[in-house]
Amino acid sequence: MYESKHQPMASKRHFARRVFRHFLVAVGLMLFSLGLGMAGYVTFEHLTLMDAFLNAAMLLGGMGPVNAPITEVGKLFAGFYALYAKLIFLVMAALIFTPVVHRFLHSLHVEK
Repeated sequence: MYESKHQPMASKRHFARRVFRHFLVAVGLMLFSLGLGMAGYVTFEHLTLMDAFLNAAMLLGGMGPVNAPITEVGKLFAGFYALYAKLIFLVMAALIFTPVVHRFLHSLHVEK
């Protein structure tokens, strides 16, 4: 997928496509995670779609839920989803920055 340190650096066009693909994967992961959180809040806490969206988006963004869970199963879901959201935030950041960091590190090995 990436060129090794013995291969020439990818062209700017190829690099831009790589960054865009990584961005699309991160957005897809975010949308999937948002849908998962919304489904959980609607199912376990009986929130409206808009309230479920707000709670899931706030957790994915690192802020925390707006509505405190009421049911026992809702509290369990909110806790596990919060842990999941922190992990997904890190994964999305890694996905977006990986091509940039690779290109920088690769540029240190290119002979000029």
